[in-house]
Amino acid sequence: MKYGILIAALVASAASVAAQQGRGAGPAPAAPRPPSPWASAPIDVTGYWVSIVNEDWRWRMVTPPKGDYASVPLNDAGRKVADSWTTARDGSCEAYGAAGLMRNPTRLHITWENENTLKIETDAGAQTRRFFFDPARKAAVGPASLQGHSFAEWERPGGGGRGGQAPAGGNLKVTTSNMRGGWLRKNGVPYSASAGLTEYYDRFAAPNNDEWLVVTTIVNDPTYLNQDFVTSTHFKKEADGAKWAPAPCKTIS
Repeated sequence: MKYGILIAALVASAASVAAQQGRGAGPAPAAPRPPSPWASAPIDVTGYWVSIVNEDWRWRMVTPPKGDYASVPLNDAGRKVADSWTTARDGSCEAYGAAGLMRNPTRLHITWENENTLKIETDAGAQTRRFFFDPARKAAVGPASLQGHSFAEWERPGGGGRGGQAPAGGNLKVTTSNMRGGWLRKNGVPYSASAGLTEYYDRFAAPNNDEWLVVTTIVNDPTYLNQDFVTSTHFKKEADGAKWAPAPCKTIS
């Protein structure tokens, strides 16, 4: 009889241990969330930056005369549109759309609006661009706009990029679609609503400790361009916003 009691007790004890182990295990722990684009940024592009116009002065610092579209690969349709521009339209907001904005002499104020959205404000034309890192916002929604819809991603060394390379630390790649038509230059050199825009933002330190932001811009427009229009625009870091002076563009019908 006592052996039966002993066996029953051992069985009950084993069942209790098994039940406790089952309860203790619980569901598998969730995988850790990857760091946000803000937290994982390989370079810091925030702050105040000012244009350094070291090339194309005659097309950037002043409004070129009508018909001056040298170095822009316009096709016949593009030249026809450019030739229709008049000085009455000088200062129009069309010159401050995403595809031409960074070539204007301007200051930039770059901040993180949230952990997944980088915001760029310009004092020339008083424009605001938003770069969305969230893959859920990769596709454009809503009507076309002056600044379009921009999706951003970090490129890192060894992770591809242009020609399989990226600068030390990495760089920012931005692709913009859903743009309204605008101007590549202030004298009405056009890009169409079918244009696509790709940009690369690289930050470099100079030997004298100045910080530089280089923006490489590639505009693809089958409507008005024979080939991609590629420019490289330079900005130098400023200590603060003491010289920040937004000047709105003009809405001209």
